[in-house]
Amino acid sequence: MGTLIDCIGNTPLVEITKLNSNPAVRIFAKLEGNNPGGSVKDRAALNMIRSAMERGEVTKDTKLVEATSGNTGIALAMIASIYGLNIELVMPSNSTRERTLTMEAFGAKVTLLESIEKCRDYAEEKGGTPGYFLLNQFANPDNYLAHYKTTGPEIWKDTDHQITHFVSSMGTTGSIMGNSMYLKEKNPAIQIVGCQPTEESSIPGIRRWPKEYLPKIFDASRVDRVMDVSQDEASDYTKKMAKAEGIFAGMSSGGALACSLRLASELTSGVIVFIACDRGDRYLSSDLFL
Repeated sequence: MGTLIDCIGNTPLVEITKLNSNPAVRIFAKLEGNNPGGSVKDRAALNMIRSAMERGEVTKDTKLVEATSGNTGIALAMIASIYGLNIELVMPSNSTRERTLTMEAFGAKVTLLESIEKCRDYAEEKGGTPGYFLLNQFANPDNYLAHYKTTGPEIWKDTDHQITHFVSSMGTTGSIMGNSMYLKEKNPAIQIVGCQPTEESSIPGIRRWPKEYLPKIFDASRVDRVMDVSQDEASDYTKKMAKAEGIFAGMSSGGALACSLRLASELTSGVIVFIACDRGDRYLSSDLFL
């Protein structure tokens, strides 16, 4: 027994058995959609809000504000509701309706702007006004420390210390930074692989940031390799993952799977773990599964 917060983390690690054609390499998906808010962002949202409250930076009278492409906003809305906090979430106007409605269901105010860059600028400006607190997942160490504290240790334990490669889509880069920190401490030989969209691709949850918007928490030295994945490839493997493996996730997860399979084809042995970031149901109003 426990509270909803106690249900965050300890997500399943399941093997990809049908799509992986290399019998010498095992590929596992970390099913972050099993978090109560439906994504990996539950971890960061909890750590950012709880840590700010513990430091006295946020009180019941504080108004939280944050820019998000979706999953972080849902997670923050959920955690804010648990702690009785007021929050405004700023999202690109092309976000799926499911995401906006979910945030509003938790009691959040949602503001829609034309791009994630515009959203970040708006949130930073509002966060500088009295009574507001900008969580700033793009520069907040509590984002990646959530994964250093929880995700990394879970993966290390659940693979019986056998993991050789960690693969993650890169958005705010919190997941890849925190897991890299922890896993490299345990075994410096573990390879950390980041996934980013090709120049012309748009994949929810993964970004090629313009230099001026590159997340401040990102440290390139913690990533051994960056792999590009196209929008079509990410979409294709998202559908294949559902049909062949029974894993219903979003397009960033399909992108991470595509990179994991490409990586596996290059190896003579290994244990690859990739982050399946969220659930596919929040993309049903898009054309992803058509």
